[in-house]
Amino acid sequence: MQAEIQFRPLQAADYDAVVALWTRSEGVEVAEGDDPASLTAYLDRNPGLSRIAVTGPVIVGAVLCGHDGRRGLIYHLAVDARYRGQGIGRRLVTDCLAGLRAAGIVRALILVARDNPSGRDFWLASGFAPIAGAEPLGIDIA
Repeated sequence: MQAEIQFRPLQAADYDAVVALWTRSEGVEVAEGDDPASLTAYLDRNPGLSRIAVTGPVIVGAVLCGHDGRRGLIYHLAVDARYRGQGIGRRLVTDCLAGLRAAGIVRALILVARDNPSGRDFWLASGFAPIAGAEPLGIDIA
């Protein structure tokens, strides 16, 4: 019998298990800024906003969430394939949006890889929409 799913803030001590989940999850890229020190700094700047779902000691869902004081940003949403379809991803996003709202943030953004149609479908079904006339751009500065 499956244990009940619990939701709580992501903590620095969860790093290894969360990165393992992200690594095995299609559509999530572990890259620069995902090292332990950077993740800890991100969590410290955005206390309580990043979330995980656990069953017993096992992390079955995770998401990074933060803001710059103006816009909320959600990254790396992943749910273990064996636990999909149970509303875990939707609950993690709901918790993130509630935390951002409580922090006074009125708009949240995400990036979805072009080769991740199931991820795009999830975000569209969650109320997110393409930003007309906008294209994400980036630069590595280190």
